Amino acid sequence: MAVPRDVARTAVGILGNIISIILFMSPMPTFIQIFKKGSVEQYSPAPYLATLINCGLWVLYGLPMVHPNSILVVTINGAGAVIELVYLLLFLRYSDRRKKLRVLLIMLAECVILAVLALLVLTLAHTTKVRSTTVGSIAMLGNIMMYASPLAIMKMVITTRSVEYMPFSLSLASLANGICWTTYALIRFDPFIAAPNGLGTLFGVAQLVLYATFYKSTKKQVLERQGKGEMGLAATTTSGLDPKKNKQCGPEWSCFICKWLLINSVMWAFPWAWPY
Repeated sequence: MAVPRDVARTAVGILGNIISIILFMSPMPTFIQIFKKGSVEQYSPAPYLATLINCGLWVLYGLPMVHPNSILVVTINGAGAVIELVYLLLFLRYSDRRKKLRVLLIMLAECVILAVLALLVLTLAHTTKVRSTTVGSIAMLGNIMMYASPLAIMKMVITTRSVEYMPFSLSLASLANGICWTTYALIRFDPFIAAPNGLGTLFGVAQLVLYATFYKSTKKQVLERQGKGEMGLAATTTSGLDPKKNKQCGPEWSCFICKWLLINSVMWAFPWAWPY
């Protein structure tokens, strides 16, 4: 017995909602690290900024007055927008002043773009076909931008031969999400959903290939940094210097020794904070 197309589409859409929630939640380990370290380090806000405007565009696309019968598109992207806002607020909390200002300006620009687009589409376009074509075309570009945003991180992975700043969970969730929503769009053909998610599937595969390629070199670099930290600790111990007794040294040597001890102690305690 054949499953009705609408039932199959709804079932895949629900599965897509579940996978997308996993995708939206996948950066949680990254933000837990940021919270513990009190710094965003080299993590980029680009994926979260791109995902925020992408979710806003798809919420607009799925509204009944724009593209009827797309409630599952609205629910998942509405939830995604809220989650991305929380991530960006955390990113702002632990960013330096320059990066914080840049992220705030981009967020403001995205809000203005969404508001202007909604106003123009709902007032100037008088049929759902025209509205869905207009918003769908723009949303498709936003979706491609969301999937392509890790390209900057992928470039850094190739340059440094390290996947330390490209979370595996995010790459895997992106691949699964692309596959699911491509299937959803093919059941009742929707080119605006099919095209970007098909491309997103390819980007997801590329990220996993990079992860498999540079995983071993990443582990090696981490071990080397840890070894340097241990050597620094050993040098501090064998020198017989006690930071509490440095006041007996001359002013110049006292300053030098204090700095030397501090740097080596930090290298040992926080090896991830130092360049390769």
